[in-house]
Amino acid sequence: MATRREVAELAGVSEATVSRVMNGVGPIKEETRRKVAAAAAELGYQLNALASGFAKGRSGNIGVVLPHVPKVRLFSTYYFSEILSGIGDVLHQAGYGLLLLYRNPQARYDYVSLYRTRRVDACLILGASDLPEEAASVFALADEGLPCCVVDQRYARAGLPCVGADHRAGAYAATRYMLDAGHRRIGFLNGSPHYSNSADRYEGYRQALAESGQSPDPAIQFEGNYSRKSGQEAAGAIFDRLAALDGLLCANDRMAIGAIQGLRERGVAVPERLPVIGYDNSDASSLTDPPLTTVEVPFYEMGRLAADSVLARLSGESRVLSGIEVAEGAAVYQANGSKPAADDVLLPTQLIIRRSC
Repeated sequence: MATRREVAELAGVSEATVSRVMNGVGPIKEETRRKVAAAAAELGYQLNALASGFAKGRSGNIGVVLPHVPKVRLFSTYYFSEILSGIGDVLHQAGYGLLLLYRNPQARYDYVSLYRTRRVDACLILGASDLPEEAASVFALADEGLPCCVVDQRYARAGLPCVGADHRAGAYAATRYMLDAGHRRIGFLNGSPHYSNSADRYEGYRQALAESGQSPDPAIQFEGNYSRKSGQEAAGAIFDRLAALDGLLCANDRMAIGAIQGLRERGVAVPERLPVIGYDNSDASSLTDPPLTTVEVPFYEMGRLAADSVLARLSGESRVLSGIEVAEGAAVYQANGSKPAADDVLLPTQLIIRRSC
């Protein structure tokens, strides 16, 4: 079994530095932390995180709060599986455990109690919305100054860091691509407006239309819940408006795939009659018939960065980006136009062109 001294020699640092890195204590340069982590991984060195945690009054666990969505298998979705993989890889490397927690949709979740009972040392919150009851639960963390990070949902709240993607730029690029191809009547199948990432997608769509002298037509706006089934169900309403459409943007690939299936059942050819663009660049997007034009979102990197953020907070450092590129020129903004928190970070998106549009 490797020793702390061997890790220190391989990383080119002192044993004390190895101890600080592995225990998450004191200000440590990110480059140093990565060297120590890499050396520890190469040698198979593992800190007794449980004993170390008890000594410092910590649990050694990071809580990941997930939404409870009936009849939806969260871990089979590209969105959650990629984000959780990024989170898990960072926490494993740092010697922390990952504790999965589910929100009760019928009651306000008391996140603060997780800290007071020492179940977790920090929280990462996924799938949160801006509904008042849910937002209040999240805001309580900021009020208490507890280590946390909200993933892919932003709030206008100081002390509440959020890591997401530049969905406004992603939806803008997709809509602009359709417009440049000569399509003028572009419908939009979006998720709930209670999520900032849905609102941001809509804003990018609206901005691209405005530049072409158009406003979004409510008659060709459709809503789903980001599931394939909801896309398939929306296909009926899309079909009813088919005469008014010559393009369709979907807020994720699952809904796009469902919509294409539903349209095909009604005899509508994609892209010959109706070009369709998805969003996410999920694994399934390249396997559809036709392969789906989509917007790539770095969900894995999003999870890594969110985990890095809370670990840095625990060790007393400022937020670190771990070498992940932030969208060049990307505005960090709130959907309601208010000034964003300083810790909000947006990662870049990229249009992936295939054959569905």
